[in-house]
Order: sequence, then structure tokens, then C-alpha cells
Amino acid sequence: MNSNILSIVRQFAIPEGEISAKPYGNGHINDTYCVTFRTAQGEMRLILQKVNRYVFKHPEDVIDNIEKVTEYLRGVIEREGGDPRRETLTLIPTPEGKHFVRDEQGEVWRMYRFIEETVSYDLPDTPALFELSGEAFGRFQRQMGGFPAESLAESIPDFHNTPARYEQLMDAVRRNEAGRLDEVRAELDFCTAREKETHALVDALGAGEIPLRVTHNDTKLNNVLLDAKTGRGVCVIDLDTVMPGLAAYDFGDSIRFGANTAAEDERDLSKVQLSLPMYEAFARGFLSEAGRVMSRREIELLPMGAKLMTLECGMRFLADHLNGDKYFKVHRPGHNLDRARTQFTLVRHMEENWEKMLEIVRKL
Repeated sequence: MNSNILSIVRQFAIPEGEISAKPYGNGHINDTYCVTFRTAQGEMRLILQKVNRYVFKHPEDVIDNIEKVTEYLRGVIEREGGDPRRETLTLIPTPEGKHFVRDEQGEVWRMYRFIEETVSYDLPDTPALFELSGEAFGRFQRQMGGFPAESLAESIPDFHNTPARYEQLMDAVRRNEAGRLDEVRAELDFCTAREKETHALVDALGAGEIPLRVTHNDTKLNNVLLDAKTGRGVCVIDLDTVMPGLAAYDFGDSIRFGANTAAEDERDLSKVQLSLPMYEAFARGFLSEAGRVMSRREIELLPMGAKLMTLECGMRFLADHLNGDKYFKVHRPGHNLDRARTQFTLVRHMEENWEKMLEIVRKL
């Protein structure tokens, strides 16, 4: 095992014993390891992660947000008769009581208790599975409904501020850092044609039509742990982007990922469509939980959340392509451009099915 990893692990309050670690998961942002401790009493697994400082400029704020949210969730889960050791993340402290350590390069590391007897999936292959994901993220919204969202830091400023994301794209265009501007003219025209619509959600918040909430902001299926025996949603994970936001953000990000009939980076755009059965399944699960605390206007704006989160994600991929692929990990030349084109194609299909999307939410 890498000696640097071992020295980091030893800085947390952990039992003595034999330690092994191996890379874990397939996340885009942070470096993640599964750490196994072997003692005379048996084995214990933990998750060790290095927080990406390029993405999270103030990693201490990220940890502080997670501390606040998980502490609040533990109280809610206990009152509801649940098991907080399984139903929310548990940070492992250092002997001094902190929840992170720094290595010699200044990188920030944190450790979680491993939640055993759970599974996760990268993509929902059935409406029933996607509905379970909707229930889990909707439950997170409901359980955090009484928490003062404004007390959390913005771990990434303007993360889901779609007009700000449009301006970041325009800045990437002006700088053309990687010299790739000429190959993305059609994609830029697509974004420019929808610039006015990017303001829909932030304008509704500014007008007092919808409230600020605690949002997860990365509501992909693989951020839900499911019970290995029952299949029910157990715990929402990857809380790095938990911060003040809008309910439509969490709903929309799930739809743009899980109701797409193709992979997020599919190069054959003829495969990319909006699956209305998947859209309806997630909406049913999400509203069964979050609908108890959401206003009528919030619910009406959920389809707009789906469209804008898809458009926004496409703009982020496109900007990163122009910037030289600094934010999202890429695995082939043009990977971020492929991702952007997939998102924009999905936006077109949402526009073609707009009335159906509105009717499904009204019906539910």
C-alpha cells in the first residue's frame, strides 16, 4: 500500500491492526479508497477520500457543511425510528476531534464509515429502480426541510445558478484556452438561443415564489445506497455539493441523468431521448416524499428544473472542453464535448415532449 495513504489513515481515530487500501468507485471528482482494518475481533471497512481542491476551493467549508447536515439528519432519522448509522454518512474524527487531515502537499482527506450490505448502480435500468432513487432524494429533501439552508456555505459558488453558468461558458469562449472554439460553433448557437430561459428558476427565487432549500446537487442514482436484501433506498451519499439551492435542482439533475435513454457521453446522438416512463417514475418517487414539504409553485417548476439542469450540465461540459478539460475527468480526446452534445440533444427531446412533462407532474 502507498506509504502516503497509510500515513493519512493513521491520523484518524481508528483501531490498531493490519491496514489495506485500494481505489474504490468511479467518481469524476475526488480520489476514493476503500480501507480495510483487520484486527483480532474481525474486519472493518471505511471510505477514505481526498477532496479535489481544484473543484472545491475551500475544502474546510465542504467538511463543515457535511458535519452540519449529517448531524441534523441523525436527529431526524432517530425521531422517525430509523438507524442513523446506516441512513446517513458518518464522518470519522481525528484524535483531536476534527473531521479531516492534511497531507504534506496540503491536500485535504476525510474518512467515512462504510455502510455494509448495500449496493449502488450507475444507471437505472427499470422505472421501479428509478422510482426508488426518487424516493431517496425526495426523503433527503423532506428530512432537511426544517434546516436553515442559509447557514450552509456554498461549496461551489453559483453551482446551479444557470445564468452564471452561461456567463462562465461565455468567458471560456472569450479565452479559448485550449484553442477548440472553431469546432463548437453549433453548440454555442444552441446555448445562445436559450439564454433568456436560463433565468427562470433564479428569477422565481428572487421574486419570492419559491423558497431556498438544502439541496444535494448531484442526484445521480449511484449516489443512493440501496439495501442489498430489500432493494429500498438506505442512504444518500456524496454530500460534497450539499448547499443552499432549489428543489428543482435535485429533481432536474436526476432526470437529465436517469431519464436519458443513452449514456451521459454517448456519441451516437440518435440513441439520446427522454424516457417519459422513467421521468414519471422518478417524479412519483420524489414527490411521494418531498411533495409533503414543497409548495405548489415549486412542484410546477420541476419540469423546468429538468430542462435547465440538462442545459446547464451541457454548458459546463462545453466550457470545460474549451478550458482544456480541467474540471471533469476525461478518458478520451473530446470526451467533454461528447458529453455536452448528449445533454443538448436531451434538451431538444424535452422541448419536443414539454406538454407531456408538465401533465405528468400535474397528474402526480
